Amino acid sequence: MGRDLKFVALAEGLFGPLTSKTAASCIRYTPERVAAVLDSTHAGQSAQDVLGFGGAIPIVASLEESLRFGPNALLIGIAPQGGRLPEAWRTTIRRAIEGRLDIWSGLHTFISDDSEFAQLAADRGVEIHDLRKPPENIPVSQGRTRDSAATIVLTVGTDCNIGKMTSALQLRDGLRRIGRRVAFAGTGQTGILIEGWGISVDAVVADFIGGAAEQLTLDAAREADIVLVEGQGSLIHPSYSGVTLGLMHGSLPHAMIMCAQPSRTRLRNHDWVQIPPLNELIRLHETMAATLRPAPVLAVALNTYDLTDAEARKAIARASDETGLPATDAVRYEPAPIVDAIEAFHQARLSSRAA
Repeated sequence: MGRDLKFVALAEGLFGPLTSKTAASCIRYTPERVAAVLDSTHAGQSAQDVLGFGGAIPIVASLEESLRFGPNALLIGIAPQGGRLPEAWRTTIRRAIEGRLDIWSGLHTFISDDSEFAQLAADRGVEIHDLRKPPENIPVSQGRTRDSAATIVLTVGTDCNIGKMTSALQLRDGLRRIGRRVAFAGTGQTGILIEGWGISVDAVVADFIGGAAEQLTLDAAREADIVLVEGQGSLIHPSYSGVTLGLMHGSLPHAMIMCAQPSRTRLRNHDWVQIPPLNELIRLHETMAATLRPAPVLAVALNTYDLTDAEARKAIARASDETGLPATDAVRYEPAPIVDAIEAFHQARLSSRAA
């Protein structure tokens, strides 16, 4: 991703674990890249105070105040529904470019396509990186991942913003600790930012979502025993089910991990949709995958950030009892139960291929 990055993460009025997913995830996985967070409503606090992680990364009230912490880039730290640039943020972006800060954005609104910002960036010698902008010449999917020697595991979920990316990254680290060569295939702007490569499949024309997923999976599999494909959306989501199915059909996973938030009973921003029981969702995903390649759900990854420790442990036990599968919160606790399930599946697959 080029030179050493030092971001000021723009999250004005929205800094939090759910409202500024891009900033929060960058702080969790690459804290060395974050010099400061810009949010006047939390100014004077630290990332640790607001997120519960991130240590002493300061939160400041203005771009000018952030400069004393030495940033060389401005990161748009939110991933709102629809992915549009808040109009009120244009002034901050303009001042950042004038101050020769590069711009990194994961919005659907491409900063580099804005004539004012593009011209100003050219005048100041500043680079604009639109993480969601897809590459050219993406093919349609052809089922080429069927020939991959790597074991492909896709995270799927009961809803959007439920922990599919975070769970995959935690599992990546856990599998690496046991000696597996693991690749994480980023399919969203935040995963791309953290891992340094990928394709944001929700910005791809619908016919080519599967092709983008296929291409990503094959690229990741070249030097990996196990590929963890970052899931998006949900099969039951009225807005984003298409991207979920495109990922399933493009990556053709050998197995899946179901991600859920125990306290969430209805879809976020769609209260009229009740989330079915885990067993129903597991059957739905396995049925949708089976025609092209059977892919069992191996485990359940829960997001229990809003529960007490006692409540979280009860929710994990309940999910495991309900599904008969290993379950844990891979962020809050050790990812070992799910890592072990993936490793056992991978070993069984290797044995069957050798037979």
